Amino acid sequence: MLTRRTVLGLKRRAVRSGVWFRALRRIDRALVNAVLQVVVDGVHNPYLAKSVLSIMTVLQNAIVNRGFWRFNEVGYRLAYRLGLIAQSWGNASADSWARDLSFVRFLAAMHVSDGIGDRIC
Repeated sequence: MLTRRTVLGLKRRAVRSGVWFRALRRIDRALVNAVLQVVVDGVHNPYLAKSVLSIMTVLQNAIVNRGFWRFNEVGYRLAYRLGLIAQSWGNASADSWARDLSFVRFLAAMHVSDGIGDRIC
């Protein structure tokens, strides 16, 4: 059975690690909050339990991979900014740089190893 304590503990970990708002949609956060307000001893409805368990799985994966998320977030920000600079110089294809995952990861790795992003962002 899915207990209130389990759901509350995972929510706290997600909020503290910074993935609560990034990993979940608004409706998913509302469902978890409603469960925490209404449920006293545990979730008895199998449909509700299935929904909450799927949300909890997303949260657990996001907490485990939060370093990967932050890594990509830095890369996306750098790729977007560099794309804007390149577009202002006349490069028409630079608007797709932020959607190129390889380029995003390259920029994130350069940021971590060299500090290039501090000068651009």
